[in-house]
Amino acid sequence: MTPRPPTQTDADPELELGAGEAISELLAGFIQELREAGLPVSLTENLDAMEAVKHIPLEDREAFKYALAATLVKNNAHWRAFETVFEVYFSYRGPEYELDPDSDLAQAIDELMEQLQGDQGEDGDQSGGGGAMDAMTPEEIAQMLMKALQQGDNGMMRAVARQSVKRFAGMEPGRPVGGTYYLYRTLRHLDLDNLLEQLMEQARQQSPEPLSQLEERLERDEYETRIDKLKQEIESEIRRRLVADRGVEAMARTLRKPLPEDIDFMHASREEMVVLRKALQPLARKLAVRLARKRRHGRKGPLDFRSTIRHSLSYGGVPAEPKFRYPRPSKPEIFVVADISGSVASFARFTLHLVYAIQGQFSKVRAFVFIDGIDEVTHLFEGVEDITEAVHRVNTEADVVWVDGHSDYGHAFEVFWSRYGKDVGPKTTVLLLGDARNNYHASQSWVVKDMQHRARHVYWMNPEPKSYWDTGDSIISEYAGYCDGVYEVRNLRQLERFVDILE
Repeated sequence: MTPRPPTQTDADPELELGAGEAISELLAGFIQELREAGLPVSLTENLDAMEAVKHIPLEDREAFKYALAATLVKNNAHWRAFETVFEVYFSYRGPEYELDPDSDLAQAIDELMEQLQGDQGEDGDQSGGGGAMDAMTPEEIAQMLMKALQQGDNGMMRAVARQSVKRFAGMEPGRPVGGTYYLYRTLRHLDLDNLLEQLMEQARQQSPEPLSQLEERLERDEYETRIDKLKQEIESEIRRRLVADRGVEAMARTLRKPLPEDIDFMHASREEMVVLRKALQPLARKLAVRLARKRRHGRKGPLDFRSTIRHSLSYGGVPAEPKFRYPRPSKPEIFVVADISGSVASFARFTLHLVYAIQGQFSKVRAFVFIDGIDEVTHLFEGVEDITEAVHRVNTEADVVWVDGHSDYGHAFEVFWSRYGKDVGPKTTVLLLGDARNNYHASQSWVVKDMQHRARHVYWMNPEPKSYWDTGDSIISEYAGYCDGVYEVRNLRQLERFVDILE
């Protein structure tokens, strides 16, 4: 691959070829890391990306980034993972990243430093841009940062961010510390919250008239946006230094985060929970369309002899066009029986959310939740537009504690069967949700056996890894023999695959 050459029009062909090979090698590693992170990048998309960068000036980093994104990213939920990998593989580094002493930015920094030192009555040699900044005191860095934020000068903010990381982060080569720690140390020294209030106070003083409530809000929003930009520059500088110290591949592995569809329900952080909720609605729409298409385009049924003979008359009695009886699959009833105790509660919440989001594909959906007692919560979802609110009410209003609030599958199943077993019929698909950790109580597995005899299907969805099944107080095998299938469902990707089997 031969990328677009740098700005020099008379570049040495051998140097140009070497740069092209370096970019090709880096791009190959970049795409491999995207695949390791879970992004589906095909060979065709790989070739498209290599072709796209031929038409992009490599010195235009933003254009280069979005050209790769246009060819490699197909899902908006994957953008964050792509951006993280891009920032690692194509971080600012090398001689081209150094501040040119003859540039306008370097001259502006020198002028500002002269002004600051003049205000303080100090003399000092100026070595131009980056060299002069090394001699700045923390107070001078703070004043330069204030100027950069006031003027919205991105170049100066980047220079101050680099200098702040160099001075305050305390980065040591080979030290096994994550970037978050260095970011915390740098931001602690800059005290951005206090800086924001100083900026707002100066805005009030410089205004000829008192700021209205709207004007003050707009000013604050603008400064907060600039401060966020500064934080991004600081993160980029920390990442650049870590890449230079540890290597691209090592940093990519360190910063790799699961895609939304691969986040474990039972161990998701608060931030990851937000990502999961955002990814759930698009998934629900996709699954609803898929289920409708699957039901509409079912396989051919048995031969329709009468119709075949009738249509053969147009061929002189030759049955040239066989006719079939197309099945008309009925929409199943769904009974969801979910354990909402402890860590499996988040798994039950997302499953209930998804089932109700695609309930148009089922003739009836009923929901039951339990810990050691059981309660029907179908009414909490009726006429509700925000399913998240309904699920919240399930967790706060459902009567699911019988004795001590510790899981007792046997008792919960027995009560379910005595109260609602008569409603289970040949059109009913029962979904049992939980880790089957029964706290050493009686399993009452006969209930699941009776369910299987009466229902259309009985499926069990377990959010634990299979390697944990039947360890400790897990009794999943006692129930598995009476289920049509027991599935590991730890994330949205596995949940999507499970919904595909529902008929």
